[in-house]
Amino acid sequence: MNQDQLKGKWKQLTGETKKKWAKLTDDDLKHVDGDKDKLVGKLQERYGKSKEEAEKEVDSWEEQEK
Repeated sequence: MNQDQLKGKWKQLTGETKKKWAKLTDDDLKHVDGDKDKLVGKLQERYGKSKEEAEKEVDSWEEQEK
């Protein structure tokens, strides 16, 4: 899923996002607003992951959501 697709589907995906990453708040999801880099940053912040770990998780999640 490319950045435009993620942004376009973001409202539909927020429920799935909350299931996968329960530590993300509604405010976090509003801030992310379909931006992959912001999602990676929030995962780093909430879960203490490295950038590489967070990017791999997001990439894997995106593949599942296609």
